[in-house]
Amino acid sequence: LRRAFRDGADATARKEMALAALFGGIALAHSGLGAVHGFAAAIGGMFSAPHGAVCAALLAPTIRANLAALRAENPSSPTLARYGEIARILTGRSADWLDALAVDLEIPALSAWGVAAEDFAEIARKAAASSSMKGNPVALSADALIGVLKRAG
Repeated sequence: LRRAFRDGADATARKEMALAALFGGIALAHSGLGAVHGFAAAIGGMFSAPHGAVCAALLAPTIRANLAALRAENPSSPTLARYGEIARILTGRSADWLDALAVDLEIPALSAWGVAAEDFAEIARKAAASSSMKGNPVALSADALIGVLKRAG
């Protein structure tokens, strides 16, 4: 992804990203969406913001919120163990890695698309009501949802 971002003419990097996008789409189709897409649907309906950039800005903060909620709900949760296993396989610390990737790819904060703190409650309410939230690994409280928006802000 970094190579394709830095050099759009890198055909190999673009081919690898096309394959990664295909695999990602297949995975989402079979596993369901989650909080990131719940937020993105709400934000996309309220602001002229690109879906991918919104999702990218929300991904690390949402992972952190999910991990905190899972730890609070059940520290021995199998879902929490799966999060840890996947993070170790892929990156070590997934949220930190995603933060660094967002910086490298110049992903703007939500505020770049006009999202302001006074919009957070409405976005959180709409996101919580979205069908995408059914695919989230843990229920997030209204405070947790607003916390995600603050971190992605």
